[in-house]
Amino acid sequence: MNPNRYHPPAEVVDLLANCQGLTIANTTAELIDLACGGPGSDRFEVGYEVPGKGRVVEATVARVRNGVAANYTEAYMRRRDPNCMVIGDGLPTDKETFRQRFGTDFGPLRQQTFEWLKDQELAMFGFVAGGAGMGMDAIVIAPANAGFFALGLAMLQGIIPYAEVPDNFEPRAIIYVAPVFRHTHFQGQQVVVHNRRDGLHELFSYNLYPGPSAKKGIYGVLLGQGEREGWVTNHCSTVQVVTPYDNVVTIMHEGASGGGKSEMLEQAHREPDGRLLLGENLVTGEQRYLEIPRTCELRAVTDDMALCHPSVQEGKGKLTLLDAENAWFVRVNHLEHYGTDVHLEKLAAEPPVPLLFLSIDAVPGSRALLWEHIEDAPGKRCPNPRLIIPRKVFPGVVEGAVTVDIRSLGVRTPPCTREKPTYGILGVFHILPPALGWLWRLVSPRGHANPSIVETEGMTSEGVGSYWPFATGRRVDQANLLLEQFVENTRMRHILCPNQHIGAWRVGFMPQWIAREYLARRGAAKFRPDQLRPARCPLLGHTLHQLQVEGRFITRWFLQVDLQPEVGEAAYDQGAEILRDFFHRCLADYVDPDLDPLGKQILECCLDNGRLDDYERLIPVD
Repeated sequence: MNPNRYHPPAEVVDLLANCQGLTIANTTAELIDLACGGPGSDRFEVGYEVPGKGRVVEATVARVRNGVAANYTEAYMRRRDPNCMVIGDGLPTDKETFRQRFGTDFGPLRQQTFEWLKDQELAMFGFVAGGAGMGMDAIVIAPANAGFFALGLAMLQGIIPYAEVPDNFEPRAIIYVAPVFRHTHFQGQQVVVHNRRDGLHELFSYNLYPGPSAKKGIYGVLLGQGEREGWVTNHCSTVQVVTPYDNVVTIMHEGASGGGKSEMLEQAHREPDGRLLLGENLVTGEQRYLEIPRTCELRAVTDDMALCHPSVQEGKGKLTLLDAENAWFVRVNHLEHYGTDVHLEKLAAEPPVPLLFLSIDAVPGSRALLWEHIEDAPGKRCPNPRLIIPRKVFPGVVEGAVTVDIRSLGVRTPPCTREKPTYGILGVFHILPPALGWLWRLVSPRGHANPSIVETEGMTSEGVGSYWPFATGRRVDQANLLLEQFVENTRMRHILCPNQHIGAWRVGFMPQWIAREYLARRGAAKFRPDQLRPARCPLLGHTLHQLQVEGRFITRWFLQVDLQPEVGEAAYDQGAEILRDFFHRCLADYVDPDLDPLGKQILECCLDNGRLDDYERLIPVD
């Protein structure tokens, strides 16, 4: 097979002609064999010679009955480092550049990377990032012994068999994988360098955890394309909810890592007796339950990345989107025992096609089980076990574009009490005017106890649309693109959902599951003024006066946290001040001459401590 069929740039032609061997992959089955060390092998160590350190093993790979299980030898490598991205070029950006962080231009290291790759046996394949007709042609070049990384990328983004590579295939994105440089140049840290050139987006992955590169790196490639062409790849899951009465409502759920995107695609977790545990009071130990005999049917659309391409927009006041991925990178830290999510557990245990498991403890020939997490230390489970599962194997998955009815944002919230006031003052869900919904996307709180990334202190922001950590350009450009979505699609309802805690109550992801059940049953019906109350904190929009699901009322202190006796008005107001200060601090990044004039008005409203009705006037709804 001739790599020139992919029409690579001259530098790549030279690289592939002078490497120590080349495998061009056609299928994921071939990559499974490569990942495991060959067709007859069921285990493999991914290691490299590092000057001054000898052989360093990055990961171990096992062929299991339901796919491939890969485990990193370092606990640090089992989660995405939020500071891994740097920009290697001189194009406009608000991100840290390679020169700013490391004090030199990227060019010499880029050349060293090519020279190191020439000394390796390599693997490559082609794919289309984001899908044919909307994304861009791309190739990956990786060490052949990192087959599990290539497998993950092929599952997430697709793989074009050699015989089916179109004659007009022209790569506009290339991923280079060179894990040894993590040790030789970056003190063991995860580093991904985006190098934007004329007509070509290069991505240099200097580590083997797929999150920053095969997953979020390609996301950055798509965001760059959209920035140039005037559209957004939103960071969201999307689900069509079919009620017991056959109403269909489409919910788009955005949020930072850990904000409940994957959970929005799950059925609500039930207790052994079938009840839903609404919450447990951290002060009194009291538990509250909710009984819903029959929940809605869920038809998954997207898990993390949604193309909002101009070609699919219907122009009816609602946003239209479709999935940007071929598989989903599902976190399963919440599955600690058999029976927590029987649908996903069964699918993963007996899948119709092999899956890729990361940080799941499995030996060769065994069956990888989602609740068997690798340990970061004795008795301490890895907080970010994952599996990559093709979207096509999910029952009822929706193909093609869908139109959104409800646009939701999830926020991880800490407990809030009189003794320790925090921003954990959100009720089960809040209804936001579009202008306020846009502001929440600009700040996108990363929130409390995030399991997906390396730990950071305090309340931090993931920024525009919660996808800013993966974008390569300027905040203001992405803010303007997001604002356009809110202005042009005013027939959607906007809500805000907490997870983990509501005041003094531990609630997990139950709030968004309840909001999904309730709002799907209401359909497109508008709320009457007497059904809503302005939240005590204007940034939280409206709260419901009361909430009833299938004839069961939910206690008002789950809706209005200031009513909780463990919280009260004083602690609530301190939490509101924390939230307000956080908004003011984050929004300072968007005070820019290039911000849309309407966006400037909305920012000024917030910075002047505007009222709820001020936001409502800025973007009127239909």
